[in-house]
Amino acid sequence: MNHRILAGVVLASGAALAATTGTGTPAAAHPFGPPTVARVAVDGSRVDLSWQPAEDDWVALGQSLGAFEDPTTGPVATQLTGEQKLQGSTAVRDYLRERITVRQDGQPCRAELKPLDGLLAQGARLTFDCPAPVRTLDITLTALTDLNQAYRTVLRAESATPAESLYTATAGTHQVDFSRAGGGLAPAVGLAVGVTAAGGLGALVVVLSRRRTRSAA
Repeated sequence: MNHRILAGVVLASGAALAATTGTGTPAAAHPFGPPTVARVAVDGSRVDLSWQPAEDDWVALGQSLGAFEDPTTGPVATQLTGEQKLQGSTAVRDYLRERITVRQDGQPCRAELKPLDGLLAQGARLTFDCPAPVRTLDITLTALTDLNQAYRTVLRAESATPAESLYTATAGTHQVDFSRAGGGLAPAVGLAVGVTAAGGLGALVVVLSRRRTRSAA
């Protein structure tokens, strides 16, 4: 199936949409290919997350959620592209909000799904407002694994530990530590600076003591 179906080619006939399906399962999906990529960044108590599946996986998701018409049961609307049908699907939006979530200290962070305009280029974009400034978060990414358990997502987190996390059907939630994201010194670095400063102060005390001893003599 040509990925341009979503990039701007109108679903002009039932045959075009049928090309995305096999025996009830989207044939365009490729769960055994490279993992989907997601990115997350924090600013105070705000969390920005983008989830960027491949074009064919958007087709698979839209087909499973009924965003596209089934040519075997009725006519296919040709006024809208596949991307526009995804953008207008309430089921797709609800699915994304349900399967991409963030929790802080056991409490859910309030989610806002951005408009799906340009979803092929930008992916699904969500903003989460957490109760307090972020240090650690439990991030859940289970999109697509209900279609096929072989799907995986790599989450890349800015200034966080771990910097990357692999999400699978059996590991749909990971804790990510953003305590370094505020720009402060990491504990190990701070300790090293403290030790260095203490060493310098000790050397200064020794020099002053020697000077006083020589003056007294």
